[in-house]
Amino acid sequence: MAGINTLKPNAGSTHKVKRIGRGPGSGHGKTAARGSKGMWSRSGSSQKRGFEGGQMPLHRRMPKRGFTNAVFKKKFSTINVSDLGKFEKGSKVGPEQLVEMGVIRRVAKNGLRVLGDGQIDRALNVFAHYFTESAREKITKAGGTVEVISL
Repeated sequence: MAGINTLKPNAGSTHKVKRIGRGPGSGHGKTAARGSKGMWSRSGSSQKRGFEGGQMPLHRRMPKRGFTNAVFKKKFSTINVSDLGKFEKGSKVGPEQLVEMGVIRRVAKNGLRVLGDGQIDRALNVFAHYFTESAREKITKAGGTVEVISL
C-alpha cells in the first residue's frame, strides 16, 4: 500500500504556471501576452459588464418602465397531491421526508406548498407550510390529515 509521502497528481492533470512579463525566455515577455496597443494592453483596464467602447450601453438606452416585484417574490418548493403516492398508508409526510425520498431537492426559502393536481388514494399525515384548498380537500377526503407548519 502506498504511503502518503508517495502521492502525486495524475499525469497531465497539472500545468506549468504562465509566468507573464518575465523576459523573452518565458515565451510571455515584451507585451506579456496582452498584444500591442489598445485598451486591453494598458494597465488598469478590466472588462466592465455592458461596456460598449464608450457608446451608450444598451441597458441605458432602453426606457425603464413599470414596476417589478422580483426582489420581493416568494420562492416555494411545490409538490402535487399525486406526488404523495410514493408514501405508505398512514405515514407522516413533511419537507424532510420529501427530500429523503427525492420528491424535492430542497425546501425553498418560503417553505413547501402542496398543490391539488392529481389524486390520492391513501390516508397520509401531511405537514407543509401552505396547502391549496383543493389539496386540503383531497387529502382529508382520502382519510388523511393536513397540518400547517410555520417557517
